Amino acid sequence: MNTNTPSPPQAQPPESAQGALTGIRVIDLSRILGGPYCGQILGDHGADVLKVEPPQGDDTRTWGPPFNKDGVASYYHGLNRNKLGMRLDLADTAGREVLMGLLAGADVLIENFKTGTMERWGLGYDTLAQRFPRLVHCRVSGFGADGPLGGLAGYDAAVQAMTGLMSVNGEVGGDALRVGLPIVDMVTGLNAALGVLLALQERERSGRGQFIESSLYDNGLSLLHPHAANWFMNGKTPGRTGNAHPNIYPYDAFNTRTVPVFLAVGNDRQFRLMCDLLKADHLSNEACYTTAGGRSLNRVELRAQLEALFSPLDGNTLAQDLMDVGVPCAPVLSVADALQHPHTAHREMVVKIGDGYTGVGSPIKLSRTPASYRHAPPA
Repeated sequence: MNTNTPSPPQAQPPESAQGALTGIRVIDLSRILGGPYCGQILGDHGADVLKVEPPQGDDTRTWGPPFNKDGVASYYHGLNRNKLGMRLDLADTAGREVLMGLLAGADVLIENFKTGTMERWGLGYDTLAQRFPRLVHCRVSGFGADGPLGGLAGYDAAVQAMTGLMSVNGEVGGDALRVGLPIVDMVTGLNAALGVLLALQERERSGRGQFIESSLYDNGLSLLHPHAANWFMNGKTPGRTGNAHPNIYPYDAFNTRTVPVFLAVGNDRQFRLMCDLLKADHLSNEACYTTAGGRSLNRVELRAQLEALFSPLDGNTLAQDLMDVGVPCAPVLSVADALQHPHTAHREMVVKIGDGYTGVGSPIKLSRTPASYRHAPPA
């Protein structure tokens, strides 16, 4: 792996930062992941975000190791850049009065308190909307406010289990497996940010804010494609398929002489291109493999033949050769290799702020108002 990549881009000075959300002021009361990730997305694109933490701080400050020199966990650092910080005790009247003053100049409020907490403090949406009619109030929750599970707290892994994600993740015949990253929390944060942008756009017409809720449960269910679509059509309960796609093939991981590769053949043309490269006309001419449906139905036999073709080859070379002719394929890289890949540097996906912060850059690329990295996470 070539690690001689360019240095990560340094943060731009604040005066040069004119993001798409410049001028939008956000009060971020949220903790843990979904809400803070939403706030970071908005901050990356120019919003002024103030993170208000409880007196003991966001729990994720302690979610380590690793910790930085100030004793703050990497987990917190990954979710809270481009925010200024302060601490308030909202259980105290004086703290709530300070918050009301902050909201007077704010466009967006993000919070993820347990359902009923903000209302008990006199900070529920109905109350705030009367005083601040243009405020966009975004709540990240576990299950929403009502219904059979309404008001319950939710954590990513438990919601993965409850929404069926774990049931389709893992090896054939193996146990259900948690996806190896907090995918439900992150998608909940993404959709919360999307909801904020939709509400801000609508406010341009109506002059009024509104309440947004992005729940882990809803977002977990939204991730079930294509398994939900398959079940709606055929009524068969989806099972685990390991690395293989449930609908198309070859869309799976394969061993080579060196590193494993993931082959993602999505159509008949790509399959023929792969066979041409491998000089495997016997496969492309086989009637049972000429269509996507045939390859999916006969995947066991096809896999065995592809494994025989791949076993003497170098995985990195094979992946590059296939990509060069238009067949999606990639070596299976470690996190370290992925973050140090030359294309990661080219796409400016690793960024630095000063000497103490390095993180993954924004994947949202805008031509005139790109993301900027102005503030390290609050100390």
